[in-house]
Amino acid sequence: MVVVGLIVGTTGCFTPFRVQYELTISSTEGGEVTTPGEGIFTYWEGTTVNLTAEAEECYHFVSWTGNVSIIGNVTSATTNITMNCDYSITANFGLFAGGNGTAEDPYQIADWYHLDNIRNYLNSHFIVINDLDANSIGYTELASETANEGKGWEPIGILGLEFDGTFDGQGYEISDLFINRPDEVVVGLFGCVGELAGVRNIGMVNADVTGGSGVGGLVGASTGEITDCYATGSVSGELHVGGLAGAVCGPLLGCPGGPATLSMSYAIVNVIGIEDVGGLVGINDSPVTNCYSMGSVTGNTSIGGLVGENTIQNDPVEGTVNNSFWDTETSGQSASAGGTGKTTAEMQDISTFTDATWDIVVVANPGTRNPAYIWNIVNSVTYPFLSWQL
Repeated sequence: MVVVGLIVGTTGCFTPFRVQYELTISSTEGGEVTTPGEGIFTYWEGTTVNLTAEAEECYHFVSWTGNVSIIGNVTSATTNITMNCDYSITANFGLFAGGNGTAEDPYQIADWYHLDNIRNYLNSHFIVINDLDANSIGYTELASETANEGKGWEPIGILGLEFDGTFDGQGYEISDLFINRPDEVVVGLFGCVGELAGVRNIGMVNADVTGGSGVGGLVGASTGEITDCYATGSVSGELHVGGLAGAVCGPLLGCPGGPATLSMSYAIVNVIGIEDVGGLVGINDSPVTNCYSMGSVTGNTSIGGLVGENTIQNDPVEGTVNNSFWDTETSGQSASAGGTGKTTAEMQDISTFTDATWDIVVVANPGTRNPAYIWNIVNSVTYPFLSWQL
C-alpha cells in the first residue's frame, strides 16, 4: 500500500488519505498475462483493472489463483479486478481444453495437441468435446502425412508404458489419422491399452494406419476394455493386424493382466497383413461380444473375416467370440476364428441381430436415430450403426 497524503477540501477541512495499492501479476508455464502485463503495478484505490491472459499453442487458460475473491470471473481469461488492497494473482494454464484429469472432471480434448498430450498423463481420464479432422488445430504437425518426418501420428502408450486411464469420445469422430510406422509394434491411435483402461464411444473415420506387429485402426494391442467404438479406412501390417484392434489379449498372448473385452463395436476397414489378420481383430484370447466387420481382409496365414486367430481355450473356431458377425462377400473371407459369416443382405437384415439378442431397432433412414437402443439399422439398407453416431 502506498499512502499519497492529505487533501485539503474547499471548506478547509482535511479529506481522508488517498491510497494506492500494488497488484502483483504472474503466470504459469503455457501462457502470459498481456493486459496489463506481468510484474508489480500501482493503482488508486477503487480502480478497476482489466485482465487478459493468453495461452500458448497446445495450452489453454485454466483459472486465476491468489487473491481472487474480487476478480470478476476467475475462470475467464478476460476479466477484471477492483483494487481495494494489495493483491497478488497468477494466471494458470494447462495442456487441455479443461478438466483436471479425474473421473469426476476429465481432461477435455478439443484439438490434436490435446490428444497428443494424453501420452504424458497415461493414468488420467479424458473426454473428447468435438470432432477432430484434417482441419483441426495440430493435424499438420501431429497426424498428417508430413508429421514426424513422414511417420505421422505417434501412437499413445507403448509396451511397458501402457495407457491405463479412460478415454470417452462422447460420440465424436477422429478423422484422417495417418500413421506410417512399418517397423514398429503396437500401432494405432493408441499403441498399447492397459488392463485398467477403458476406451469408448469414439469413431475413427478414414484412418490410414501402417505398422509392423499389433496394428489396428483404433488400438494396436489392448488388455483393457473397448466398447461402443468403430473404425473406417485402411490398416496394414505384418503380424496381428485388425481393422479395429491388432491384438485383444490377456495372459495367453503374453500380455499383462486381462483378459481384455471388446464389445458393441465394428470395423469397415480394408485390412492387409501376413499372419493373424482379421476384419475386426488380428489375434484374440478375450471376450468379443456383439461386434461385426465388413471390410476386405487379405493375408497369408490365420486370416479371418472377423478374427484372424483366436487362442482362447485352444479353440480356433469359436472361443469367446459371441453374437458377432462378418460379411463374407465384402471381406472376401468365408472363414474366421470366431463369429458367424453372413451375406451382405443378411448383414443388413435386423433379424440377424435380434436373433443374437442385440439391443437394436429399425429406424426410418440413415439420418434418423433412436437413442433408446445401442444399435440402429435401416432394414435392408444399412449395416447396424451405433445410435449416438451423427
